[in-house]
Amino acid sequence: MGSWLSYLWWGGDPDAENSLSGLTRREVYAVQRSWAPVFANSVANGTELLKRLFRAYPETLEFFKMVRKLPEHEYESNLQFRAHVINLMNSIDLAVRHMNQPDVVAAMMEKVGDSHKKRKISERHFLELKEVLLKMFIEVLKLDETTSGAWTKTVDFWYKHIFTNLT
Repeated sequence: MGSWLSYLWWGGDPDAENSLSGLTRREVYAVQRSWAPVFANSVANGTELLKRLFRAYPETLEFFKMVRKLPEHEYESNLQFRAHVINLMNSIDLAVRHMNQPDVVAAMMEKVGDSHKKRKISERHFLELKEVLLKMFIEVLKLDETTSGAWTKTVDFWYKHIFTNLT
């Protein structure tokens, strides 16, 4: 695409970094495009994400009273757990869909920090979730290096604002 067509298509320079998020329009698009199939089956994928988190970091299961004494295959049948999964996946979806408005996403993430502070969830726990999330996306979605890098930048942007109110 010619440079002026590219500018019109992307709504500006596709490779210019946003000063707040640090992401380019191309990176936001890559994150949004790769997220779509995950959210299409959000309950199953969110459940799998949390199962992987609990396997990698068993101590995180302590934050989930509703399932901590259940065998893993019974998590999905627990309504409180399903509700948490739906909230988690919808929160991620909102953040992904609105990455073109990073100031709005920053405010959303600050609220996430507030709500998780009350539950004594630390930065370490979020970083563990990030590790599991990115590994799962790379494995399952077969993300290329560019898209996985865009996801890393996206989660770092979110966490910067979550951590502001978490500590």
